Amino acid sequence: MIECYERCGLIINDQVVKTPVVISSMAGVTDAAYVLARKEHIGAAFIGGYSIDEETMAASRAMAADGRPEFRYDDPVAELKAQIAALQGSGVVTGLNLRGSSPASYAAIADEIGDAAVYEVDAHCRQPAMTALGCGEALLRDTRRLAETVRALKALDVTVSVKVRAGVAADDRRLARLLWKAGADIIHADLMDFGYARLRQIRNACPLVLIANNSITSFDRAMEMFAHGADMVSMARRSDERTLAGIDAAIQRKAEESGWYNAPKQLCRGGDVRSLAFCCMPVKHCPLIPFLESIGLSREDYIRIKTEAVEGTPIAGGKTTCFGSLSWCCKSSSPCMLRELSMKEAGLSSAEYMRQKRRLAGDIMERVFDGVPDEDEI
Repeated sequence: MIECYERCGLIINDQVVKTPVVISSMAGVTDAAYVLARKEHIGAAFIGGYSIDEETMAASRAMAADGRPEFRYDDPVAELKAQIAALQGSGVVTGLNLRGSSPASYAAIADEIGDAAVYEVDAHCRQPAMTALGCGEALLRDTRRLAETVRALKALDVTVSVKVRAGVAADDRRLARLLWKAGADIIHADLMDFGYARLRQIRNACPLVLIANNSITSFDRAMEMFAHGADMVSMARRSDERTLAGIDAAIQRKAEESGWYNAPKQLCRGGDVRSLAFCCMPVKHCPLIPFLESIGLSREDYIRIKTEAVEGTPIAGGKTTCFGSLSWCCKSSSPCMLRELSMKEAGLSSAEYMRQKRRLAGDIMERVFDGVPDEDEI
């Protein structure tokens, strides 16, 4: 597990994530048995969706009668406990995708089950029988209620994910900020047809673990999501063993060879907030200047944050570089003799250099988002 953490740097619900490949929920399909058949190539799985109160269970039965796959049971607590027990020891972080008619319904489930799983609020389902109850996608139009649901779960000290559908809320950036401030730990975003541009907006709005979903069918597609803000990628209908195995293996190679599997593009090429780790001093007119203004960071604070963050690390030095420190240098994939010379003098391989940049990006994000005021509910 230490090796997995060094490779990906992900911990969810106090469990090291072995690979940033996730199985997403599919009602009536994704359960413990489905996950166990694919466990070798995934790091997390959100089983369900599971209806958790009388209202949503009745809606599930009605949808099942109309021919839609649904999980049906009389006791949701017993069913969820059985599913969690089946996944114990699998090495997969277990998430429960839940549909409830009120914040109290989610809290009641978490109170019974505890911290054995990640609780995912389903703000994604668009079946009329569910949205009529105010759950699923309806929560994206009633963000006050969505925030209350997150707070109700966090009051029980559990890990919370929210599955959202991009483009439904009035502003996905403000929605991300709202969920973060309400206490969510993860945003699981179905990007629909918006792609990486919307993903980057969400990444720049909050520091939460970000899972990108929709049309992840290849390593190249996964890398596109990673380069614009995703920590993990999820699959539903294409979560067959061959696709999962191929993407997982390619990500593992990328992590080992490059040192940072989800390194962002450089800011001047469309990168997100993490790419500040690759930016130079703010001494010329370039995309860095307006980006700093957009996140409310002065040039002086940017310099201070970055300088303090690398103090005592292998990338603090670099006298042969443009600004006297590797902290101001670009990605290892961009040719630079000056950077390479300083890396050699510091005894840094390309992969270790990028691992140091990954840590720097995390420190920058923590400091950038620290003290951001609460957003008004949208």
